[in-house]
Amino acid sequence: MSIVRKVMVVDDARVVRMALRGIMKKMGWEVVEAADGREAVSQLEKNPDLSLILLDWHMPEMNGYDFLVYLRSKPEFSENPKVVMVTTEASMPSMLQALAAGADEYIMKPFDADMIASKLEQVGIVVEAS
Repeated sequence: MSIVRKVMVVDDARVVRMALRGIMKKMGWEVVEAADGREAVSQLEKNPDLSLILLDWHMPEMNGYDFLVYLRSKPEFSENPKVVMVTTEASMPSMLQALAAGADEYIMKPFDADMIASKLEQVGIVVEAS
């Protein structure tokens, strides 16, 4: 018997959300999605039991960095859910900025299931075999 864990995938690219949804479902996760940071705020209010957020940086409305700052400013979300940036933003200053703002790990696009699983293990999330 496994515990249902919930992840929010936040990316403005539908194909990326679909890919991440597939990977996470195979690992046994319940998946909710948001197309930008504003939608993520709304999903967060509906799903306060999230264990993990996979977050893109570059999105319209509210980008991933601004959502991350908002999330970590809330006392109930100061440490959890875990946040893994999944982005094309490759500059070292940006990576350091995201980690300083409260991201737990950083994945560069393109990604695969093994990369996701490895990063989740690095942040202390046990990954179930698919």
